[in-house]
Amino acid sequence: MRLLNCEARLKAAPFSRWLPLPGVYVIACSRERLTDKPFALRPDIIYIGMTNSVGGLRSRLKQFDNTIAGRTGHGGADGVRYKFRNYEPLAMRLYVAVGAFNCDVTSASPANLRIMGDVARWEYYCLADFAEHFNRLPTFNDKKSAPKFSHTVGRSMRTRSRVSSPRKR
Repeated sequence: MRLLNCEARLKAAPFSRWLPLPGVYVIACSRERLTDKPFALRPDIIYIGMTNSVGGLRSRLKQFDNTIAGRTGHGGADGVRYKFRNYEPLAMRLYVAVGAFNCDVTSASPANLRIMGDVARWEYYCLADFAEHFNRLPTFNDKKSAPKFSHTVGRSMRTRSRVSSPRKR
């Protein structure tokens, strides 16, 4: 068994408890109620991501939520928005599990840099565990088969608005 087993560190957490720490997050889209259930790899996991940003998991997951709601800021969520255009029913089916790492991302100390490296490494281990288990990547981690809203529908919407808007001189 690997030390970085995806299931060993992830804990289910409702969106309201997003953390101000760096870490890995796993998002599932399920009709089954997953709140308070222990984390397990499941086929309805749609995205695995990570953050080493100053805002931590709280900020990154807020970017995810903002993007599926119609704004921008998260590439993986842009793909989710392409497939699920209606925010409210989607939001009711989304669940997140997080693995937080205690570290100061503003520090360049060797210890903090190693922890930030562990965050990135652990995301890849989670992706590998998922791929090993289901013989595929989560839907919106698979860049080859997950179109993005901003590259398709969003792009044509921006083009139409530019064409229909009179220019000021």
